Amino acid sequence: MKTIVKAAIQVRRNAHAPYSNYTVGAAVETDDGNIVTGCNVESSSYGLTICAERAAICSAVAKGYRNFKRLAISSKGSGGPCGACRQFIWDLCGDIPIIIIGEDGSTEELQSGNLLPRAFDDRSLT
Repeated sequence: MKTIVKAAIQVRRNAHAPYSNYTVGAAVETDDGNIVTGCNVESSSYGLTICAERAAICSAVAKGYRNFKRLAISSKGSGGPCGACRQFIWDLCGDIPIIIIGEDGSTEELQSGNLLPRAFDDRSLT
């Protein structure tokens, strides 16, 4: 677990957050053990901002990965994923562990299914 935590902390340094100054780093681990990272990138048009969690997952998908073991998130105040990211994580990763990393390096592990109860997914479309 140390590798994915370290990756999320390190990539947070690359975040582009000139408006909120709230930097976030995320790392997703693929089923075969590869770790792909992403950071938040803000836009002056706030709705265009990309969250770190979605950046990491999209980067992994762009590299051809489709199956994920877990996700780690590093941010100020041990922030969890926003609602849009919770849905995105559910859709692309399913019910995986999410490691929330505090400023002091402490970790808390939650399941994505607990963060998005009664998730909307393909079962809702039938």
